[in-house]
Amino acid sequence: MSGTATHPERAGILLVDDMEDNLTALEAVLASLNEPLVRARSGEEALKALLRQPIALVLLDIRMPGMDGFETAAHIKRLDQTRDVPIIFLTGADDDSGYAFRGYATGAADYVTKPFDPWVLRAKVSVFLDLYRKGREVERLRTEIQDLKRRVGDAP
Repeated sequence: MSGTATHPERAGILLVDDMEDNLTALEAVLASLNEPLVRARSGEEALKALLRQPIALVLLDIRMPGMDGFETAAHIKRLDQTRDVPIIFLTGADDDSGYAFRGYATGAADYVTKPFDPWVLRAKVSVFLDLYRKGREVERLRTEIQDLKRRVGDAP
């Protein structure tokens, strides 16, 4: 399921972690949502994936070699086409308590510690997917209204 092409109306869930086992665990937890799961093993790969296809949500590990999760999130939030994509930070439970503050300050929508409860993570992801779908529906309706206004304005 990971790396699959997305349906035009569907956006993927970007899973960013440098550890293969963590990506596999995330895929196992989220597979039942039946949404495209896109893997990235680094911050650089994550940014490329975000520019290649529609992404509804990013699950982003904080501790990665090279560009860490905070730097990756900062880049995501700086780009016009990705700034509104919500980010859930993932980190080990033993990490510095200041990570949560720094994560939210960087633009995270949520923060989850590992090991995470699969039911809780699935529920959080479902909420963001629902928000994404509703946002797309609002955009579609807005376009329809504008088209109707143009047609009415053009009528004799």
